Amino acid sequence: MRRTLSALALALAPALAAAQPQGPSFEQEPYGKLPAKGKAPAQPVTKFTLVNKNGVVVKCIEYGAIITEIHVPDKNGKKADVALGFDKLEDYLKGHPYFGTNAGRCANRIANAKFTLDGKEYKLEANNAPHTLHGGKEGFDKKYWRGEASLTTTGPSVKFTYTSADGEEGYPGRLSVTLSYTLTDNNEIVIDYRATTDKTTICNLAHHSYFNLGGHNSGDIKGHEAMFTAKNYTPGDATLIPTGKIEPVAGTAFDFTKAKAIGKDLEKAGGKPVGYDLNYVLDKGNTQKPELAARVVEPKSGRVLEVFSTEPGLQFYTGNFLDGTNVGKGGAKYAQYNGFCLEPQKFPDSVNKPDWKDKSNVILKPGETYKQTTVYQFSVAK
Repeated sequence: MRRTLSALALALAPALAAAQPQGPSFEQEPYGKLPAKGKAPAQPVTKFTLVNKNGVVVKCIEYGAIITEIHVPDKNGKKADVALGFDKLEDYLKGHPYFGTNAGRCANRIANAKFTLDGKEYKLEANNAPHTLHGGKEGFDKKYWRGEASLTTTGPSVKFTYTSADGEEGYPGRLSVTLSYTLTDNNEIVIDYRATTDKTTICNLAHHSYFNLGGHNSGDIKGHEAMFTAKNYTPGDATLIPTGKIEPVAGTAFDFTKAKAIGKDLEKAGGKPVGYDLNYVLDKGNTQKPELAARVVEPKSGRVLEVFSTEPGLQFYTGNFLDGTNVGKGGAKYAQYNGFCLEPQKFPDSVNKPDWKDKSNVILKPGETYKQTTVYQFSVAK
């Protein structure tokens, strides 16, 4: 009888161990190589896997410091990957709409691909003609970020570093950047950015994950219910460049001060293609500690995403340009409105809007440190 029980115990041990909550941990493994470029040899890329005590999993890679996967539970405890992305490095290298990346040196749009600092005009790549978008043709989303994982007091973490050379993509100054992802036991992804420069420049960094709380392959996000702590927004022209005004959302399709389905007023949002792609002025912006910026609930799964940030603005984008040509993880075809982005940042085109200097300053000078903290926290509706 003892042998039988012992054998049964041994057989059940792996399942029992898997069922028990695990402590925070991280793993790292090869994720392919970036091709040789000029005199630089092929660069190996590492994938990091962060796990908290609840079994929430976040995966990220050294290319673009991209978050490739986020596995969180629904109201029944069933986990799903809620981040759009790809299975292999090669798919990211082919080009994509910034899945899981970090936009920089300057996130969002700069009008007519130029700006002036200290009386000197700087011309940039018009990769979103006639404007510059998310840093240019080869922004921070397409760079190799050296990663180093560790177990911190708040959870498993990866620190990424990248140095942008003076003149890269047309921007002045040598910009040294660090960003870290930390997965806490409160199911938070805490993103910390720091940057310094040796010459006056501009800096505006933002995380660009596409979320679908039903699961990355579960269809459109129109039924998600969203609320933003923003009574105002920055209206834009037909090319999504802000007019320079700050206007109330009350009475418009852009009003998310009370929770409503994303699809409710989506058609009224206008645009070509139709959908939300605009900057909200957060009620509590430019703060020392992250404040609540948004809350999104997916009613079927019960999953909740709350966004906290120190930034003054929040770009809300509903995947309007997705058209099914991006074949993602497991063969999922990402069609229009299959994911949404919530990107805390400075206001678009701030460098060309002198009146916004106090609200949204993107100018960074030697001796100063750019700081930003954004938190994506996952839970289930009660």
